[in-house]
Amino acid sequence: MQFKMSSTLTVLAAAVLLVACGKKEEAAAPAAAPAAPVAAAPAADASVVTIAHVGPTSGAIAHLGKDNENGAIMAVEELNAAGVMIDGKKVTIKLMVEDDAADPKQGTAVAQKLADAKVAGVIGHLNSGTTIPASKIYSDAGIPQVSPSATNPKYTRQGFKTAFRLVADDTQLGGTLGKYAVTTLKGKSIAVIDDRTAYGQGVAQEFAKAVEAAGGKVVATEFTTDKATDFNAILTTIKGKKADVVFFGGMDAVAGPMLRQMKSLGIKAKFMGGDGICSSELVKLAGDAVSDGQVYCAEAGGVEPGSTFETAQAEFKKNFKAKFGADVQVYAPYVYDGVKVMVAAMVKAGSSDPAKYLPVLAATKDYSGVTGNISFDEKGDILNGALTLKTIKGGKLETMSVIR
Repeated sequence: MQFKMSSTLTVLAAAVLLVACGKKEEAAAPAAAPAAPVAAAPAADASVVTIAHVGPTSGAIAHLGKDNENGAIMAVEELNAAGVMIDGKKVTIKLMVEDDAADPKQGTAVAQKLADAKVAGVIGHLNSGTTIPASKIYSDAGIPQVSPSATNPKYTRQGFKTAFRLVADDTQLGGTLGKYAVTTLKGKSIAVIDDRTAYGQGVAQEFAKAVEAAGGKVVATEFTTDKATDFNAILTTIKGKKADVVFFGGMDAVAGPMLRQMKSLGIKAKFMGGDGICSSELVKLAGDAVSDGQVYCAEAGGVEPGSTFETAQAEFKKNFKAKFGADVQVYAPYVYDGVKVMVAAMVKAGSSDPAKYLPVLAATKDYSGVTGNISFDEKGDILNGALTLKTIKGGKLETMSVIR
C-alpha cells in the first residue's frame, strides 16, 4: 500500500513537470481580463490656500482657545473680503480649525493630521505644553508654525526653522514679575506654585530666579495640576510660612478657585501670575475673592498708550465684540496678526508653498499689525517683545504699564 501510493505520487509529479516544461501556448493560463483604469485623484485646487488654527476649544480653558480661534476666523474673513493675490492669481484662504484640548497627546495627534493634510501653515498652539511637542512634527513636515501665545523659551530654542513666536517668552515674563514682586510690591516672603505644565513650570522657575536675583526670598515652593480644584493643603502650608506674595504658574481656570480658597483660609497675600491668568475670565472665576490691587499679572505682549497701535487694537477689539458678542480674552489679536503676517509672506514670495514662503516669513521686518511692529530674530522670536503689567480694580483688568 505504501509503495503504490508513492508510485502514484511520482507519476503525478512527473505529469506536472511535463506540463510546466511544455510549450508556452499550451501551459499558459487563460489571459486575465485587463484591469479597470484607476481614476486619477482630483488635482488640488490651486486657488484655495489652507492654513490651520489649533487651540484648546474644549476643556477648562476652552474660553481662551475659542478666543484665539475667533481671532483667526476674523483675519481670514477680512483677507478673503479684501482679495488675496499670490503670483498674480486670486486665491481664497481656507481656515481649518482643530482642538488640542490643551493636552500634549491630542496636540501631537492634531499636528500629524495637519501634516498629513499638507496645510500651508499653522497658527497655534496656545499652550507651551502642546506647542513644543507639535513643533517637531511641523518641522519634519516643513510647515511654518506661528504661536500667538506659547511662552516657554524651549519652543524657539530647538533649532527648528519653522517655529515662530509673536509674544515675549518666560524669561522676560517671569523675570519681570519676579523683580516687580520684590522691588515694587515689597514682598518679603514669597511663595511659588506651579501646575506642572511646560508653561506653568517655566514661568514659575523664571519668576523664582528673578526674585532671588532681586534680593527676595522664596519661602515655599508648591505644586498642583492644571485640572486640580482643591488647594487647601498647599495653601495651608503657605499660610504657615506667612507668605505676603503668592505666585501661580498656570491658567485662569485654576487660579480662580485658588483665589477663592485663599480667601476662605484668610490668606491676604498679593497674588501674581503670568499671562495664563491675565484674562477677563479670571475676574468671573474668582468672583468676590479678589480685592482691588490684590492680583498682578503680565500679558506677554501689549502696545504703548497713545500709539497708533493702541488705536488699531482698540478698533480690533470693537469689531471683535460686534462680530462675536464677547470681549477679547487675551491673545485673539496675536492670532489675527499671525494669520495676516503668514499670508503676507506668501504674497511677497509669490507662493503658498511652505518651502518658498518660509524664508520670507523668517525675514519679516516691521510688519505693522494690531499688536505692534512684527519682526523675527534668528530663532523665530519676536524682536523687542512687550509685556503689559495689569491688576484688577473694580472687578476689571486694568493696565498699569507696558514694558519692553
